[in-house]
Amino acid sequence: MKKELKIKVCGMKFPDNMAAVSTLPVDMLGFIFYPPSKRYIGNILPKEGVRLFNTSKEKVGVFVNEKSEVIISFIKKFRLNSIQLHGDESPEYCRQLKSTGIKAVKAFRVNETFDFETTSAYLNTVDLFLFDTKAEQPGGTGEKFDWQVLENYHYSTPFLLSGGIQPEDTGEIKQISHPMLYGVDLNSGFEDEPGLKNIGKLEAFIKILKQ
Repeated sequence: MKKELKIKVCGMKFPDNMAAVSTLPVDMLGFIFYPPSKRYIGNILPKEGVRLFNTSKEKVGVFVNEKSEVIISFIKKFRLNSIQLHGDESPEYCRQLKSTGIKAVKAFRVNETFDFETTSAYLNTVDLFLFDTKAEQPGGTGEKFDWQVLENYHYSTPFLLSGGIQPEDTGEIKQISHPMLYGVDLNSGFEDEPGLKNIGKLEAFIKILKQ
């Protein structure tokens, strides 16, 4: 029997929308603490911070080359369960943060020539990897990489699949047989505008994926 994939919905920005997403069978909600992102939550935190993080789902803070003390302060302030490191963070930096007891995810930007041996230095420093589409700057492109290259990943750290996943991709995702595929990371393909998730699209996608 094939294992059930975890569902992460990233780029939550609006409290009411977050509450609606929380009613769905999702496992993780991502909150972006990277100022250049269209889904950056910093400008709404003072007023809506408490409501935005009021969920029983696993709360993932997404950071890019941030100072570790800043990340730790946000972990405490918003009771984050996990952190996702989406920049050029070193293995030692990841190890330092994980030693605080937080669950850690390290993102890698993947294209058809990506060398998965790059991930080996991080094997004991984080809990999960996330494979996203390579772009010039950190953050989502809304485009997919060639998922067949996942066959070149041979390590034991589980990974989330990210990068341009669309509502119609359930069939192709269900065909991925990689034993370390842990779940999918959903973002722009399920939005009405940056940060505002379309509940109907998410609900339909998750229902089909879990069949």
